[in-house]
Amino acid sequence: MKKNTLLLLVIVLAILQTGKAQQTSPKDYTIFVNPFIGSGSVDSLSLSGSNFPGATYPFGLVQLSPDTDDNPENPCSGYDYANDTIVGFSHTHLSGTGVADLFDFLFMPFRGELAWDAFSKDKTKKGYSTPFSHDNEVAAPGYYSVLLDEIGIRAELTATEHCGMHRYSSIDKKPWHLMIDMDHSLDKSRPYWVCRVLDAQLRVIDDHTIEGYRTISGWANQRRVYFRAEFSKPFTKQYMKAGGRVYEDQPIANHTNLKMIVSFDNNQLEPVIIRVGLSSVSYEGARENLNAEIKSFDFDKVHDETRKVWNNELSVIEMEGTPTLKTIFYTSLYHTLIQPNNIADVNGDYINSTSELRNAPDKKHYSTFSLWDTYRAAHPLYTIIQPKRAAGFINSMLRQYQDYGYLPIWQLWGKETYCMIGNHAIPVIVDAFNKKIPGVDYNLAWEAVNASSRIPHQAAAFNLLDKYKYFPENKQSQSVSIALEIAYNDWCVAQMATKMDKEEDQAYFSTRANYYKNLFDPSIGFFRAKDEKGAWMEPFSPLKYGGNGGYPFTEGNGWQYLWYVPQDVYSFIEMMGGDEAFIAKLDEFFTLDVLPEDVNGNASGFIGQYAHGNEPSHHIAYLYNFTSQPWKTQYYTAKVMKEQYTHQPSGYSGNEDCGQMSAWYIFSTLGFYPVNPANGVYCIGSPQVPSATINLENGKKFTVTTYDQSDENVYIQKIVLNGKPYKKTYIVHDDIMNGGTIEFFMGKKPNTKMALYEKPIL
Repeated sequence: MKKNTLLLLVIVLAILQTGKAQQTSPKDYTIFVNPFIGSGSVDSLSLSGSNFPGATYPFGLVQLSPDTDDNPENPCSGYDYANDTIVGFSHTHLSGTGVADLFDFLFMPFRGELAWDAFSKDKTKKGYSTPFSHDNEVAAPGYYSVLLDEIGIRAELTATEHCGMHRYSSIDKKPWHLMIDMDHSLDKSRPYWVCRVLDAQLRVIDDHTIEGYRTISGWANQRRVYFRAEFSKPFTKQYMKAGGRVYEDQPIANHTNLKMIVSFDNNQLEPVIIRVGLSSVSYEGARENLNAEIKSFDFDKVHDETRKVWNNELSVIEMEGTPTLKTIFYTSLYHTLIQPNNIADVNGDYINSTSELRNAPDKKHYSTFSLWDTYRAAHPLYTIIQPKRAAGFINSMLRQYQDYGYLPIWQLWGKETYCMIGNHAIPVIVDAFNKKIPGVDYNLAWEAVNASSRIPHQAAAFNLLDKYKYFPENKQSQSVSIALEIAYNDWCVAQMATKMDKEEDQAYFSTRANYYKNLFDPSIGFFRAKDEKGAWMEPFSPLKYGGNGGYPFTEGNGWQYLWYVPQDVYSFIEMMGGDEAFIAKLDEFFTLDVLPEDVNGNASGFIGQYAHGNEPSHHIAYLYNFTSQPWKTQYYTAKVMKEQYTHQPSGYSGNEDCGQMSAWYIFSTLGFYPVNPANGVYCIGSPQVPSATINLENGKKFTVTTYDQSDENVYIQKIVLNGKPYKKTYIVHDDIMNGGTIEFFMGKKPNTKMALYEKPIL
């Protein structure tokens, strides 16, 4: 049989094994997910989402996915759709973040001479890396495959909560090798959160089994990960390279630069299957995780079970619409369900933020909390579609407080990274408290929220706030953004204090929540920085972009942070001069052109100065609901959904950020969004779905039906809630959780009568 015919046969068999041909009924929601959305672009110029296409399990420890860069940095997921070379398949990845990390334990098949590096030093020759074509690539929830056609091996991947599974199928009997690279990591030349392998070990248990661990610095500092890999057939040779020395048939090695090659002879076309258990705790944990979750080498069975789990998670929303709308919607839902990740072993053991062994009674300890992003929409979404897990997230945050002294800011693999500003575990907890999410000790939660709002720490110098009633920029960089975000957190604390009869605390935090007003300059209509003497700092331009330090604004400019008062919108409208002045300023914001030099990875997806590619802008289009012109919310939210989301690899307008960009889309297509993500109020926008039913954990259903919606018909003409005319520009959490129906009737022209509708409550 000719080589091309054999290649075609391998491709066909692999596609059949993905499950795409197994079940095509509308109840198989996995067929609507395209994991390549957000994974890159065809030209390496347009933005994407920094998502990975590989195999993972809902909220699982393992993300087994291809890496297209030997030293990943951008995209942070390790995979860029614009690349045409795969360097290997590593077991841990971040989804949609703006900083790279993880990439643990890279496996890669190759043929020919032993190759210890992915590329030669001059990059002119490949080592164990190999080119690939997207034509021979398949991705679905819990499954990834690619034909490495130059070497004639099909790689397939699937995953369980703590384990990954590989299947390598050769088209001929020629011997081949497998690289296990313990040094593969993010770019080690990066000057911030410097990456170094501090220690690594590989040990051969027998000719079917290898174990290893590594300790590595990076974004999550001094993180240790263990693995146990069991092979379906024996490897006939094994070589280890520790630093510059190669050892043949050595059973164990330790080094900071450690790699291993195992060889397979006379395969006779029988696939080599590898099951790999991971643990953040110990070798024993990796073994127990593997024994609990993958008991055989039946790859298809494991893949099918994982696909069913994904289908169950995705079925929480039954949505009807065009194929493109379904693909974007269900891929967005999929992306919200990848993280936070359970880092506890199956027995509940985990390593806490102070590197001590702990045990979670519920066997779940979640990490990867991208809270500066996800508190805005992803966590409110979890309170609707995953309330039990939302409680689990909060319990994990509270464990950090008990061990570490305050709640997570940006926690990764149990390590506090101090990334970004504010402490947005606070609104997540207060939102759950207000919604009466069960399963949380809210007395402990209050203690954590209160302490985390009083104890100064990095980027939260509360002592300065108490002294000056603002943050002086010459004493606290990013002062304006920090002041605005902490004001929101303080409002949240005050609300919880009120309901818990903490009168003294309520008074303190209510007062401090208003300090943001001390940085508003009414003469120019913007928030701006002051120095320690109370003088406005010059020069000031609302167009100048700030990154993550050295400027008053964080990943944005004065225009984008002008609107960050989600807890006090009506007072802010008065500060701006009233309804008409506020609307005029919003109109200017959405129409003032951006300069080319102001577009970057954190400032993208522009509509005027609105930058959907980063989170500070996400609520702004919904602010028209608080004015006499709510139909402009409908216009701009529809515009964002149409222009900023596609079903292509470059499907997001910026970093997807662990589900936040996706959660914005899910809420907005359903027709409502939490402007204030801690008060259970959802502002109405421009629904895109003909029909969607949310299957709630309490057994009830909430159905959204939209009539006459189109690209032109973006304006709401009438709303009917539970069969009765509805004249509000918001709904509340109980409207959803009690079950029922909301109907939207759409048209081409604004319904100016909505100016008389009841405005959102705060």
